[in-house]
Amino acid sequence: MSIIRKRSAAHKAYLPGNVRDNQYILAEFSLTDELIQQFSGKYSELKPQPYSDCYQQLSALFFELTDEIELDNCQFIANDKLARVRYSQELHQWQTNQQIIFYYNPESHHLKKSFFDGSKRAKKVCLLFLATGNDIRVNAAKFHSRVSQVVQKFCEKIQLDKSDMRLRDHQHLTYDLFAKNKGCTTTQVHKLREIKKRYASQGVQLPAYHSAMSYAVVTLNITNKLLQQVEIDSNSQDPYNPLYTYLTDVFTMAAKRYNLNNGAMIANGLVPIIRYSIHEIVSRVGELQMLGYNPEQSPCGIISKWNARELTDSVQFVFVATPENNSDYGFGRFLNQIEQAMKLMAVELEIEPSKDELMVRFHQHLAYNF
Repeated sequence: MSIIRKRSAAHKAYLPGNVRDNQYILAEFSLTDELIQQFSGKYSELKPQPYSDCYQQLSALFFELTDEIELDNCQFIANDKLARVRYSQELHQWQTNQQIIFYYNPESHHLKKSFFDGSKRAKKVCLLFLATGNDIRVNAAKFHSRVSQVVQKFCEKIQLDKSDMRLRDHQHLTYDLFAKNKGCTTTQVHKLREIKKRYASQGVQLPAYHSAMSYAVVTLNITNKLLQQVEIDSNSQDPYNPLYTYLTDVFTMAAKRYNLNNGAMIANGLVPIIRYSIHEIVSRVGELQMLGYNPEQSPCGIISKWNARELTDSVQFVFVATPENNSDYGFGRFLNQIEQAMKLMAVELEIEPSKDELMVRFHQHLAYNF
């Protein structure tokens, strides 16, 4: 094998054949007084649901335009809740005070639905487009292009300046790190190129000014076997401090061993939300753990957030990519480093690959003002 081929191979990620693809695009815009007046008909705050007419008209227009482009899995959201998307064999939505989580199978589920409360004024309206069919990653650029057509027409119809529309393209690959140990014998090879390059190779050009992030979140379930490795004093005010301290130490050791210097351990029961931010942000917003990173800056180091009084069901390990992690080939080597670090953790924590799961979700996000 030539040196060039060896280098190329080192930058490829060999994922299990049952890896799951997801892509969804969010188009968000502020709900202004002008839009409310334009689409509310006889608007009056005395009505029990004064904003219902506006939401219904906007959603009807949205679904009409998606029909024209033949996009058949779209949601209209006007309740200021964060939209999150996950794979599931069963189609359903689960709402909390701050989130709407959409569970669906891209190969078989199609739904158009609105989520709003006509009595409350939303700060923003979110148009959610869910990718469907097979080969989602292969067809990602085409899907982005079709969504852009809908957003363009929607802006024209409601007389909205396109720069007031924010587009967010989310893509992720999900798999069990130990799928091979559970009988999955096939593999998929990925270079994990950045979205901009993948789209350009298919003739889809993105704006020069955009923000992009790539990161991985690995989920470790807390088991009885893991709890038995530390001393838990149920009478203590912080009984689980030894557990989370132990996990932090092992995580930090494994991350540093494989030169992963930009990450976090979240063990406080909150949902980690990773976003692009000019300045580093670590804050709690209700049920969300917000982590803001600027990939262009030097690594922020390893942080840990836990609640020593509560036993969480699972722990999330976050690894955020920097420009150094993005080679000429892509992020394949970065994901390989993460896998090696997690396998080292698995040995230290006595995880059984044939029984236990370490779910890896590799994210690629891109956002810009439309």
